[in-house]
Amino acid sequence: MNIANLLLISLLPALVIAAALKDLTSMTIPNWISGLLILGFIPAAWAGDLGFIQVVGHFAIGLAALLIGMGLFAARVIGGGDAKLMAASALWLGMESAGVAALWIGVFGGLFCLILILARQNLQLYAMGRDGWVGQLLEPKGDIPYGVAIAAGVLMAFPASPIATAMTFMG
Repeated sequence: MNIANLLLISLLPALVIAAALKDLTSMTIPNWISGLLILGFIPAAWAGDLGFIQVVGHFAIGLAALLIGMGLFAARVIGGGDAKLMAASALWLGMESAGVAALWIGVFGGLFCLILILARQNLQLYAMGRDGWVGQLLEPKGDIPYGVAIAAGVLMAFPASPIATAMTFMG
């Protein structure tokens, strides 16, 4: 694998990890992360030798994920950054891996929420009066940075995605 392909295949993992860390520490996911994922998909698809029909399928699953995310956002289940991150990630994963990612996101989301609930119940003394992201994270009825679960699910599904498998086996 040449250095350009290595950089391209590393783009999705690096950006979803950045999104998770940003969401964890600020309860926001910047638009530039999802924007870079969308922009980076085109050269990655080209380097992975995806055909036109396959690329259209990736865009279709990305659009479907965006519509689902918009519905979840409207229902106040997730934030807008979460919805955009899911859609941009689904663009990279395609039909083959987006469903697997959704399952992993659900698993990691449930575990993360359970851990956060337990931490909020048992670490209140630590969190009281603390400024910053730890205090915000441990607020009893605070928001949940679901970008952490999205990133974990995407990272689990990405190695089997068409782009990752194509670029890995290209040599």
